[in-house]
Amino acid sequence: MAEIILNVDVRENTGTGGARAVRRSGAVPGTLYGGGKAPVAISVNEKDFRKNLYTGKLLGHLVTLKYGNETQPVIAKDVQFDPVSDRPLHFDLMRVDEKQVIKIEVPVHFINEDKCIAFRQGGSLEIVRHSVEIMVQANHIPEDLIVDLAGHKLGDSIRISDIKLPKGVVPAISDRDFMIASIKTSSAAISAAHDEEEDAAAAAAAAADEVPASEQADDAEGETSEG
Repeated sequence: MAEIILNVDVRENTGTGGARAVRRSGAVPGTLYGGGKAPVAISVNEKDFRKNLYTGKLLGHLVTLKYGNETQPVIAKDVQFDPVSDRPLHFDLMRVDEKQVIKIEVPVHFINEDKCIAFRQGGSLEIVRHSVEIMVQANHIPEDLIVDLAGHKLGDSIRISDIKLPKGVVPAISDRDFMIASIKTSSAAISAAHDEEEDAAAAAAAAADEVPASEQADDAEGETSEG
């Protein structure tokens, strides 16, 4: 069963005015939809909602909605925040069956950067996708997808096929092996290499200028004699 339980109330007053009244009462307005049923306007105590939200296991995860003696597995699909105070303003829950296969986005995390020699050679990680949309059973949604950078080299492209997906998880995009990230030579490394080449050329030129004229003449004379 889901780790988080949301105790909700059904609200009668909808619209902007109704939502404001809910917030003034110390709750967060929301909408329950999906499952072949009509949408229902609901609300959750703001303190409890924040507590569950900041566990990191609310948004995009299977949770249990509770209304009186009734329960319903749901997926928290979206939360809107005040851009100034960061206070939660509204949320959306989608009805699901625990064993239903759903499409959902999960974050991509990169590990073992310190064990990747490419970064010690001036490489940099260019991330193409910070999240990936997957198909998975609702009660088996993974926390994230892991990319292990250990062993990767400069110029490597990291694709979805390089990620060890949990059992029962498949990418929503199935017609191509899409890119997740790549390891490229950074502009700083290119600049440093260019500077090293220029320094080496300047040093060689300076060394040539330091050869005494007499030695240069002897070399030329030796070449003439041999000829």
